This record gives sequence, structure tokens and C-alpha cells, in this order.
Amino acid sequence: MDTQADASATARLLHRAGRWDQALAVLTPDAFAARAEILVDRHWWRLDEPEAAAEAVEALLPRDPVLAGHLDAQLRYTRLLFDLSPLPDDQRQAHHGFRTATADPRLAGWATFWLGVFADMIESDPASAAEAYRKALEHAHSQGDTLLESYAVRHLGDHLLKTDRDRGIAQLRRSYHLRAALGARPQTAAAALTLAGELTPGAEADQLHEAAELTARELQLTWLTAALRSS
Repeated sequence: MDTQADASATARLLHRAGRWDQALAVLTPDAFAARAEILVDRHWWRLDEPEAAAEAVEALLPRDPVLAGHLDAQLRYTRLLFDLSPLPDDQRQAHHGFRTATADPRLAGWATFWLGVFADMIESDPASAAEAYRKALEHAHSQGDTLLESYAVRHLGDHLLKTDRDRGIAQLRRSYHLRAALGARPQTAAAALTLAGELTPGAEADQLHEAAELTARELQLTWLTAALRSS
């Protein structure tokens, strides 16, 4: 039996379900990449204290500098987006980390997506963002990465709402269904709230909102909980 492989597979399932602490508990001591990825993702969703994530990224740096830079860029983006005492060089360093990762075949699709949200949310450049989302979607299709597809179509759908509302809502709905099929609970909850906000008020929108609220409360999804309260 390959104990390390079993632990890695279990951690991936728990991570996707938003069970970050349980995922960390099953990792082997040498799982530097998985530990950093889980802690960075937990920080994104919970906006908890960033030290554990930053330390895990630092430990990964000598072993996999490109992945470490990609994860560090996500931490910097989180600081910028939520105004969590961002550092003066966060914007430059985050862009550099994502851009560098696009040259790595392991990370190209996700790094391209992150460049898209960075252009959208930080640089106020929707045209560059949309192009990045389209490229990320191509990567998702070529690599069979359904979670990446769900992210790309969610953000493409948001852009489409301005010009073709029906197609935009269809993309948001597809993102929701893909995430639910994958058992990606935090992402499904976020997609549910986004879709609910674009639907005509009624039973479906109410059910989506309720589902998002239940998941956000259970998994302690900080920014999603705040968004639910203001919706």
C-alpha cells in the first residue's frame, strides 16, 4: 500500500470539500506543496491569520520556487482585494508570480485565470481579464480540469451579463453545476450566491441563497458570509 499516495488522495478530497484542517491532518511531513496549497486556499476562503500560509509557502520556496511564487501571488492578491494591510510591492509581485507560473505546464491554466481576476479586480482592465478567462478555459478543456473550467465560465458569464444576459446566466449556472458535481463545497456555495443574485426573485433564487448560507456557516467562509448578509 502506498501510504503517501493514499494520504495525498484523501487530502485532495477533504481540501475540495472545504475541510482544510482535516486535509492538513492526513498529510505526510514531506508534503510541502499540498500543505502550502491547502493553507493558502483556507486563508482565501476564511481570511484567517495569514502566518501559517505564508510560512508554508516559504518552506516550499527552495523545493518548488515557481509554485511557491504562484501561491505567494495568491496571498498578495488576497491582501489587495480585501485591503488586508497590503504591502507596497504586492501588486507588482503578485502579477510577477502569476505571470511566471504561466510558463510552467503544471500551472499555466490556473495562473492564466489568476491573471484574469487580477486584471479584473485590481487593475480594472476588463478586456485583458476576458482574454485571460478565455485562455484559461482553453487550458481547462485541453487538460480536463473541470474545476478550472467552472472558474473560467463563472467569470466569463459575469462579463456576458452586460451584453447577453441569458448566455451570461447560462454560464453562471454551468459553473454552479460543475462545482456541485465535483464536490467543491466552498466554490459551489459562492456560485450559488452569484447565480441567485442574477435570477428573478423566486423559489430557485431563495433555495440557492439558503444553500450558500448553510455552507458558508458550516465551513466558516468569511467573505462569503459577509456577501450573504448584504445580499
